[in-house]
Amino acid sequence: MVEKAPYLSHHTDEDLRKMLEAIGVSSPMDLYSDIPSKYILPSPPALGPGLSEQEVVESIRSILGKNKTGLKLFIGGGVWPHYVPAAVKEIVSRSEFLTSYTPYQPEASQGMLTALFEFQSLAADLYGVDVVNSSMYDWATALGEALRMANRYNGRRKVLVAELSSPERLRVAKTYTQPLGMKIETIPMDYKAFVDEESLKNTIDNETSVVYVENPSYVGAVVRNVRAVGEIAHDSGALFVVGAEPTSLGLFTPPGEYGADVVVGEGQPLGLPMSFGGPLLGILGCRYERRLVHTMPGRLVGMTETLTDGKRAFTMILRAREQDIKREKATSNICTNQALCAVAAAAYLSLLGKNGLRDLARHIFDKTSYFMEKLNKVQGIRIPFTEAPHYMEFAYRVEGVECSRVLEHLLEHGIVGGLRLGPGYPKLGDAILTAVTEVHSRRDIDSYVEFLRRVG
Repeated sequence: MVEKAPYLSHHTDEDLRKMLEAIGVSSPMDLYSDIPSKYILPSPPALGPGLSEQEVVESIRSILGKNKTGLKLFIGGGVWPHYVPAAVKEIVSRSEFLTSYTPYQPEASQGMLTALFEFQSLAADLYGVDVVNSSMYDWATALGEALRMANRYNGRRKVLVAELSSPERLRVAKTYTQPLGMKIETIPMDYKAFVDEESLKNTIDNETSVVYVENPSYVGAVVRNVRAVGEIAHDSGALFVVGAEPTSLGLFTPPGEYGADVVVGEGQPLGLPMSFGGPLLGILGCRYERRLVHTMPGRLVGMTETLTDGKRAFTMILRAREQDIKREKATSNICTNQALCAVAAAAYLSLLGKNGLRDLARHIFDKTSYFMEKLNKVQGIRIPFTEAPHYMEFAYRVEGVECSRVLEHLLEHGIVGGLRLGPGYPKLGDAILTAVTEVHSRRDIDSYVEFLRRVG
């Protein structure tokens, strides 16, 4: 690595010496002392001669040409293949919405603020709660913020999580909560998708801040005793936090209606493409209690009246971010949120309507049941949690065949078969998590099953 960066070339050696002395180092290389030496290049990499724009484009196209296209994606685990109506793309492409500007000036931003208020209202209705903020980054960060929110609310540091929760989300949640001294413990679930109530009762105490359940679970199984879990949480003074995939709520009871104090979810199924994993849309909401709402991170859009003529207007409220209030009093340092994605979700939900969302959820549920029934008839395939209803996803394993070989076999036939569960769920064995949505036909499912019969 060169000793002096190009943009410092106009400084004299004496200038450089004084700057280094002021910050307590002797050389520019000392600024990189926290980077292991094996990762520091002794000299700039040999990138070769520069290329013209046309040459760069041709080179990139050559690389992109190696991608496989036309694959059938049966992969989920947090980002799912869904159909995005053309109208959604058209709406979010409008210049009024397609901007990085935060609507600090309500007099100049009524269109964006109205759309975000609509998102909040639609999401609150969908999840059965009173308040939803105007978006988080994704489900994982929404969960992390929900746990910190609970800590601000009750001052407790213990978190109990139902077993069939996303391991990736829990890793993010641990990153968010460890600085507060919060500890996350797992409560077991059985193969009928019941949370072990006795284990929960024996583990919960007056230091428990949160009981968290994903319903449907990460492996698609609908939790059978989720209402009872919430009652146990409340009996101990803990908050009951539920994570739910939003389209499932077109069919299943919203979390707020079975006692959830705080809800989280992933809005990607609501009009956002998979797009190699992002951008996503974190949903975070809660029941109305003034003290609880004031612990909420991010920002809310509220409805008010203009001072001059009393007309309806919208503005940002409760902006308890470090940009807006004293840093030590802020609830979060979330900055640019997913406003454009929230507008897309509002457009999607408005286009589908209540009946359309119910039809979509029923369609996905029926496809999931059909897929599971077909696989259950294949010799050597085992599906756990078959006694529980499943939505959009389920796990399976092929006896005597490693799941890596199963996935390779399916890929050879143009099918991305799912995610390997083993590392996150050792008790399920070498299992695969597969997903099915409205974009999959019964013919697609039949092809998947037929190719699976031939694996060996």
